[in-house]
Amino acid sequence: MSIEVTVVGGAVAAAIVAELQRQEEEEMTPYSDKDLAEGWEFKIVRSTLWGFRKPEQLRAVLAEEKKGGWVLVEKFDDSRIRLKRPAGTKIEERDFEDGYDPYRSTTWVSGENRLLIVAIAAGALALLFIGTAVTFIVSR
Repeated sequence: MSIEVTVVGGAVAAAIVAELQRQEEEEMTPYSDKDLAEGWEFKIVRSTLWGFRKPEQLRAVLAEEKKGGWVLVEKFDDSRIRLKRPAGTKIEERDFEDGYDPYRSTTWVSGENRLLIVAIAAGALALLFIGTAVTFIVSR
């Protein structure tokens, strides 16, 4: 199997998973007439690698989102949470001072997990390279 096929297959699988999650979120988040009449705006924040699994990581993200007036509505799973705030919440310049974006929809994992991600990715690339090299040598 070539690298191109593997990459394309992975991209297709990722797109399918993303679409299934989007559909699931649509079904899980029906907004009542009351919610809309009261003037709430909603957003879903996604985290890489189950970033909301640990309560302290979830608390840290919620503390950051509180700067923008967002409050937790529900935790879908360890990778997605739904937040709400009054529509028209005034955005202050100070909201952006430390790099916080009140409209973000993704958040990254903690530093210790980043190192793990890099190590796993490097290992996977090394295995892919070795496998390709072995296949090339054997096919000669």
